[in-house]
Amino acid sequence: MKIIQVKRNTTYEKIHTVKMGELTSKVIYIKKYLFGLPIKTLHKYRETYYGEIKDDKDCMLFV
Repeated sequence: MKIIQVKRNTTYEKIHTVKMGELTSKVIYIKKYLFGLPIKTLHKYRETYYGEIKDDKDCMLFV
């Protein structure tokens, strides 16, 4: 068993945007694990409606 691991996890989240209303998009989390327990989220990005990949901080979202 490894002590420190880095894993990528994809989930679907409902997101509300001003222009398009509510939509469901893929959100990808890259997390650091210590003994199988999540410690820190290293990066979070999502796929837009048009298929572009953007950093989650760049997108104006209202949950």
